[in-house]
Amino acid sequence: MSSASLSRSTAWLDIAQGATGMALVVFMWAHLLAVSSILLGKDAMYRVTRFFEGSLVSEEPLPVLVSLVALIVFGLLVAHALVAIGKLPSSYRQYRVYFRHLRAMRHEETSLWLVQVVTGLVLMFFATAHLYEIFMHPSEIGPYASADRLVTGGTLPLGIILLLAVEVHGGIGLYRLLIKWGWFGLADTTRQRRRLRRFVYGLISFLLVLGFLTQAAYVKIGLAHRERAGERYVPTAHTEPR
Repeated sequence: MSSASLSRSTAWLDIAQGATGMALVVFMWAHLLAVSSILLGKDAMYRVTRFFEGSLVSEEPLPVLVSLVALIVFGLLVAHALVAIGKLPSSYRQYRVYFRHLRAMRHEETSLWLVQVVTGLVLMFFATAHLYEIFMHPSEIGPYASADRLVTGGTLPLGIILLLAVEVHGGIGLYRLLIKWGWFGLADTTRQRRRLRRFVYGLISFLLVLGFLTQAAYVKIGLAHRERAGERYVPTAHTEPR
């Protein structure tokens, strides 16, 4: 392969990695906002659930739509991971050189690369498990179903690990993407890069706080609903007498 062809292939792989990564970041932020609707009450979360089950096109729930979304996200995750893995050091010697430079330079952005690699490896396993669960049981979402899955189903540790890995990996990935492609001139100077890092750290902190508050709300509901686990939530409008 000629050097020109190799350069084009590398460029296309960079574009593929950036595009799939950005798509995953947008989805996960939208997903967090959707599940955090529980903070506004069970009815609010129920309406969000029905939206994902096709309330705009059908009066009856269509859980297959949830499975379809899980399948698309899994495809993006696999594509993103395959490109990213191809850029990792391929030998122990290369890793040794990297850690030697990391200790000597104490460069913040070099450290962020390592954090992104570790969180990415975590996501390869834990996100896959979560997506498989949603794909196989698409109807198991909702105010009670989601809470029961965390408490009665024992998936709270998985949820905590996923929250930490997703928000840290996504935030650092966004920062590295902005730096690599030079969007909006945010990386033109050292001062701008420092400001961008602070913004990204603040964004990650906000999303983590929102995520933990959301999980706490589901745990509270799950504990109260533990003896009736499996029961589906009925919105207030359907239970009030006419």
